[in-house]
Amino acid sequence: MDDDLRITASVVIPAAELGWSFIAAGGPGGQHANTSNTAAELRFDIASSTAFSDAQRTRLLEKVGTEIRIVAREERSQLRNRNLALARLRSTIADALHVPRIRRPTKPSKGSVQRRLTAKTQQAGRKADRQYRPSDE
Repeated sequence: MDDDLRITASVVIPAAELGWSFIAAGGPGGQHANTSNTAAELRFDIASSTAFSDAQRTRLLEKVGTEIRIVAREERSQLRNRNLALARLRSTIADALHVPRIRRPTKPSKGSVQRRLTAKTQQAGRKADRQYRPSDE
């Protein structure tokens, strides 16, 4: 587990910057759960990390804050809880780094306007054919 954590193609967090602690997790497990520290707590300090550019760090600080703390205690194995915590950290940082595209409003094309008006006329004709007319008797 001494490998660096790859977030994107350009962002890699060194393993030394990840702070781990392990605590006893409640829940099922019997005697094993009472003696093992299986819950994983992961802390990552964004402000002092060397993995980000200045723009990325600023964006993360605005979105997430100065530190990310993740606790995983769903599994009975410490290794699986560590993997869960790493996956959550990866998705949290990737979501915060994602810059959405700016939507530029566009005008409908002439063809799409014509198709819409033709469809409206056809629908109006269908509804008109369903109406009762006393002169039809």
